[in-house]
Amino acid sequence: MHPRQPRLPFANAWFFPVAALYAAFILPISVFALLGLIPTPPGLSTPSGHAHEMLFGFALAVVAGYLLGPQPLRLILSLLGCWALARLSFVLWPGSWLALASAATFAGAVAWKVLPRFFGAAKKWRNQSVAPLLAGLALLSTMAGSGLGVAVERLLLVEALLLFATLMAFMGGRIIAPAMAGYAQSEGRRLDARVQPGLEGAVLILLGLAFVLNPLPWPLLRQLAAALVISTGVLSAIRLLRWQPWRCARADLLILLLGYAWLAFGLLLLGLGLLLPALSLSATLHALSVGALGSLTFAVMARTRLLYRFRDPAARPWIQAMALLISLAALARVVPALLALPQPGWLLIAAGCWSLAFLSLALLLWQCRAAHVDSPRAQPDR
Repeated sequence: MHPRQPRLPFANAWFFPVAALYAAFILPISVFALLGLIPTPPGLSTPSGHAHEMLFGFALAVVAGYLLGPQPLRLILSLLGCWALARLSFVLWPGSWLALASAATFAGAVAWKVLPRFFGAAKKWRNQSVAPLLAGLALLSTMAGSGLGVAVERLLLVEALLLFATLMAFMGGRIIAPAMAGYAQSEGRRLDARVQPGLEGAVLILLGLAFVLNPLPWPLLRQLAAALVISTGVLSAIRLLRWQPWRCARADLLILLLGYAWLAFGLLLLGLGLLLPALSLSATLHALSVGALGSLTFAVMARTRLLYRFRDPAARPWIQAMALLISLAALARVVPALLALPQPGWLLIAAGCWSLAFLSLALLLWQCRAAHVDSPRAQPDR
């Protein structure tokens, strides 16, 4: 009889806490630096540098932790070390060969481990679409730190947000839809609108077309890209309403739905911002990056580890209240920008709310580091 092979650890057990702590500290540091309150690290001296670390530092680490699944511990620690080196080198020496090489190595290694699963095993084209999304994010993460100029950096950030928005729309069908269906069943109801493949497919295709058209130099095509983004916001809102959020009374699901509402609103605002240059770029970007991406990554990290530790995503109700701080941070960035109000005070409020939320999440993830007592992973090998 062959001895039982030891179970591989989940990558999210390492990446999620590190990502939460990085989010909690890098945002206030970059805000303080932009306001001149502390010495400015070279990589955080511009709003583009701040956005770069939120997307390619924090968010990409969450994506890696979620999609890598179980992996050998040596590989997880190697990837985490490469990610940390990319973060340190970008903040201190942006545009250096070390920053570019470490970012490219991390993104490429994650893509190498994840892409075959979606290309080979996935049968539906919507599932296979994750592969080019990850490949695009890997490429953008390398290009965005190469010092191509302010205009190009801004364009690359918008392109990255379009890819992250596509990934959030995809994950909505894999996490929110079954969770809402299960909740409805527990309440004695049936939710007919679940994944909604027609709506999901339309959103994926339209966002993909917008991603291709937006960088092109012809104004008409860029206006078409903006119209496509607005359309995806409308479709995302319809999808959200068909999940019947008003009939949900579970806080953990409401946080996911709130994040998806930010996604729909953020896509509408981004499309309008691409059409109307007078509309604040800060407002359009932060609705998606802070409101949608912040809320959904927070909810997914908390939900994943709570299920692993307690088999109940609502086992720690206090964390759902802390998640509301992310929406407050988003409002503190979006509303003043739309109303052309002075920014410094609102920046500090947003940074405080964001940092407190992710510090709370890091504490929760520490509490959820062990498996459930009945899980085979919690039993010693005999």
